[in-house]
Amino acid sequence: MKSVLLIGLNNFGMRLAKQLHDLGHEVLAVDKNEERVSRALPFVTDAQIGDSTEEAFLRSLGVNNFDVCFVAIACDFQSSLETATLLKELGAKLVISRADRDVQAKFLLRNGADEVIDPEKQIAEWAAIRYTSRHILDYIKLDEAHGIFEITVPADWAGQSIGRIDIRKKYGINIMGVRENGQMNLSVTPETVLRACQTMLVLGEHRAVRKCFRI
Repeated sequence: MKSVLLIGLNNFGMRLAKQLHDLGHEVLAVDKNEERVSRALPFVTDAQIGDSTEEAFLRSLGVNNFDVCFVAIACDFQSSLETATLLKELGAKLVISRADRDVQAKFLLRNGADEVIDPEKQIAEWAAIRYTSRHILDYIKLDEAHGIFEITVPADWAGQSIGRIDIRKKYGINIMGVRENGQMNLSVTPETVLRACQTMLVLGEHRAVRKCFRI
């Protein structure tokens, strides 16, 4: 369980609060808007109304006591930037800030943020890959060149073992697990036989995956 300071309760911030709650973390949520703070109360440990660009207010929260601080402020980049800067100056251990553009990400990383997330960019990348291929069911980006893909078992692979197919040698792709009837099995070996009703969890370069599965 982590202690989390969440600043900004717009749509993204509220969804983040709910996810953190479901994961069992302790969350202190902050927003200038009283209505948003009230809506967040069922999903957080505590909530306060306040301006995160005011140093005295942030200091009163004891930001250095939190494992992670999220800055989820939307539509006000100046406030987001000032908040990230103040958090780091006050001793925050880990500052994660939301950005809506690449230039914002650069400024945030130079002025207090340890990491930056761009929700729209990330979901756009996921949607482009997911919905332009009938083979890919899910996708996790690892870096600019690599990802983890959930892919249906090709018809001509069904009944063959992972070792016999040997895509690791041919393409540098690793089959990490298989899913069947909603259950994921991560204990696969070269002797594991693939079935047409399964999907595979594969790790590899984007271009290698496209070439292997003719995407």
